[in-house]
Amino acid sequence: MVPSPESSLFAFHDMTAGRQFLPYGRQLVEDDDVAAVAAVLRGDYLTTGPAVRNFEAALAAATGAGHAVACSSGTAGLHLAAMALDIGPGDGVVVPAVTFLATANVVRHVGAEVIFADVDAETGLMGPAELAAAMERAGELDIKAVVPVHLAGQCADPEGIWMMAVDRGFHVVDDACHALGTRYGGAAVPVGSCRHGTMATFSFHPVKTITMGEGGAVTTNDQAMAERMRRLRSHGMVRDAAMFENTDLAFDAGGAANPWYYEMPEAGLNYRASDIHCALGLSQLRKLDRFVARRRALADRYDALLAPLAPVVRPRKRPSACRPAWHLYVVLIDFAAAGTTRAEVMNRLRNDGIGTQVHYLPVHHQPYYRRRYGHQNLPGSEAYYERCLALPLFPGMEDGDVDGVVSALTEILTGKPSVGASTQQRAT
Repeated sequence: MVPSPESSLFAFHDMTAGRQFLPYGRQLVEDDDVAAVAAVLRGDYLTTGPAVRNFEAALAAATGAGHAVACSSGTAGLHLAAMALDIGPGDGVVVPAVTFLATANVVRHVGAEVIFADVDAETGLMGPAELAAAMERAGELDIKAVVPVHLAGQCADPEGIWMMAVDRGFHVVDDACHALGTRYGGAAVPVGSCRHGTMATFSFHPVKTITMGEGGAVTTNDQAMAERMRRLRSHGMVRDAAMFENTDLAFDAGGAANPWYYEMPEAGLNYRASDIHCALGLSQLRKLDRFVARRRALADRYDALLAPLAPVVRPRKRPSACRPAWHLYVVLIDFAAAGTTRAEVMNRLRNDGIGTQVHYLPVHHQPYYRRRYGHQNLPGSEAYYERCLALPLFPGMEDGDVDGVVSALTEILTGKPSVGASTQQRAT
């Protein structure tokens, strides 16, 4: 299926000339995706129907996990995972400081305490060493889980973290919202297979590797946990007669379950994903390999064209034995050495029609967490945050878009055009 021009062409432009803006991330929705959603709209089920089950089966197959549970967002997936593990007051959960707010917030939503871990200054990732240091600071808290974040699609030693978890008796819940399609280790283990973790969570927001519009999922190899999360995503309701507790209300005089009857053995939430969202997700999932290959090719092109700017500009360090799917392309910039600031660089790129973003302000700096835990010294997260900048990366980009981004960045940082990048016009 040929992509529509609106989704596939992102030519460089001068904003005053009224051309398209090149964002840091964007969905690629094609004609077959639209047809898949339209088919659901014309069908019998808009929610809790076959498209949800089909998407879950396809995602489980794509990740190599035994089960996948679709939900309304990546945040909902993290929350369902925490509830399924019975994490609550008195428990501690280790979370890297460099992540989106949701990774930490869901820990507080279930009443547990966040133990912020530092990250490697060159990758932004929490590995076994950073996890061990965080555990030493946990005090009297019972560590119930660790949530490694596969930032921008890269992961740091999932096997090493899993070995620590097995040794010390806590769960691993991978925040894999950036990492659908990533593989790691000598055996090229798919992220989400839960070979080295209890569960993994995914996001299908429009800037992610595939999109559902809004949506998420949790994968696991534990059938009981999968079934519990499916209940929790729909208010905690059950209609299985074998689970009914109020027998006087549940059954008629002949012992048959009343056809209208349901129970709520534990309180859940409305975290369902609709058939509309899952139809789009299933159509997108069929393109996962193509999308990932294109993201990798664009990242390789950035690597080559940015090389002359070293050491002022460098790509993030690549962890060994990780083949990332590249949700984001992040560079580390020594803004002081370039005689500028990150805000100035971002503003000038925006004036050139190029969107950038910072992923992320370390979460322990947020006022809520400062008030709760006080000042925390996490130097790796500070060093990473001070230099990181995400450049445009999405499968609808052309090679010339990468060339233009590098050309604009080079001119801003050095005052000279880049060498090797094609000068795709920005003002013609």
